[in-house]
Amino acid sequence: MKFKKFDVLIVGTGISGIYSALNLDSSLKILMLSKRELTLCNSALAQGGVAAVMDKEHDSYELHIKDTLIAGQYKNNVDNVRILVEQGPAEVLKLQEKYGVEFDLKDDGSIALTLEGGHSRRRIAHHKDSTGFEIETNLINQVQELENVTVINNSVLCRLERDNGVFFADILTGNCEGGTPEHEYYCADSVILATGGIGRVYDFTTNSAIATGDGIQLAYNLGAEIKNLSYVQFHPTAFADKKNRECFLISEAVRGEGAYLLNCHKQRFMHKYEPERLELAPRDVVSKCMMEEQKATGSDEFWLDISYKDPEFIKNRFPMIYNKVLEKGYDMTKEPIPIYPCQHYLMGGINVDGKGATNIPGLYAAGECSHTGVHGQNRLASNSLLEALVFSRLIAEDINAAAHGSDNKDIEYPMPSPEGAPLPHGIRTEVRHIMQRSYFVYPNYEEAEKGLARITELMEQLNNSGYAVTADFVEIKSLVTVAYIILKEVMERRDAE
Repeated sequence: MKFKKFDVLIVGTGISGIYSALNLDSSLKILMLSKRELTLCNSALAQGGVAAVMDKEHDSYELHIKDTLIAGQYKNNVDNVRILVEQGPAEVLKLQEKYGVEFDLKDDGSIALTLEGGHSRRRIAHHKDSTGFEIETNLINQVQELENVTVINNSVLCRLERDNGVFFADILTGNCEGGTPEHEYYCADSVILATGGIGRVYDFTTNSAIATGDGIQLAYNLGAEIKNLSYVQFHPTAFADKKNRECFLISEAVRGEGAYLLNCHKQRFMHKYEPERLELAPRDVVSKCMMEEQKATGSDEFWLDISYKDPEFIKNRFPMIYNKVLEKGYDMTKEPIPIYPCQHYLMGGINVDGKGATNIPGLYAAGECSHTGVHGQNRLASNSLLEALVFSRLIAEDINAAAHGSDNKDIEYPMPSPEGAPLPHGIRTEVRHIMQRSYFVYPNYEEAEKGLARITELMEQLNNSGYAVTADFVEIKSLVTVAYIILKEVMERRDAE
């Protein structure tokens, strides 16, 4: 079987994937895979902004590092946190000056900085309440101009193998409504996995439909180290809509601008649990406080209220959120919004070093699917886009330094046929229910133990039943693999306590 040769394969077209491509040498032949259309990714959903020390008169690297460590419960990789914080401001300026990202500005023309939970200073650069989309679309426009980059939309990386220093990829193209799915075969000297999060392993998540942990599963099966996958973040202020699995996020920045958290009696309650930080405590702390208040009141009804602020300020600062909740029947300039914690982000992932490299030569990981260790056990608000920028650029620099001018001739390699038996229905739903019962904000060890036993059975079934390699199979295998690793870690932590 012939595999078409590239220098670099980038899997994922969120900010990590796109920014990697923009920083790779123009002499390198690059193949990029987008699971759906280019803008469907968690990066584009990011509302808050990019945290960076842009005002050294009132802020410092040490304060940003301290806030990051406190939020991460001091389980961070301190060396990588320093890289993140000290190299971050230059990337923010590059976005503005080189790539045309329009951050909100102050009257003097400098970048306007907002405050979010866990931050001791105003340091979040933002574009209204849709910063991720603003950055993503500007970077996409740039990468589409590059002659050395080939982008395949609606493509799924089904299998990834490595032989004699080369990665061989089975890619299902045409994976969309009205498309004709077809397996195509490519190979590359280097692979960057930038496949995003794992939200679809839960019943309810803020993540997009493509967030099934594919990169983590592929890396795991290649033998890459996966670390701290049970470090899952549950955001405290998702819109409380139990009709939809994909929950709309109410940005941390709303609390940063003064919104109050209210219980079922429409009363503030954070002072009982966090008398100093109140609503601006880190995300995991706020979610846990809400669970305690739920026990105290016997109700899972919570509200977020910023209606006491000037209506025009709210509409101008949060236009997307204002319109979204208005569609749901709530006017945030006049009344509180119903909210509840929801799976949001993954701090663990494919373990990498300070250059984004895994323990497998030539394999890199960036963004949410990676584990740089910068977030510790809980991510500080708006550090995710910063991590995506800094570490994807470092990956590109590492690949550039090692590039040796490949001839890019097609290579023969034996890969098994993708044909096989049809997959049974219901596995996704079963996995989501298991995870929601086993580990939501706090682990439920009894449910986790039962869940791990069932997930282990599903792992064996998927690996040994000869199912056809389809997009559905890949995503289900990824969800089962992710659930297995998370619950295994949860149970190991219980046994260690």
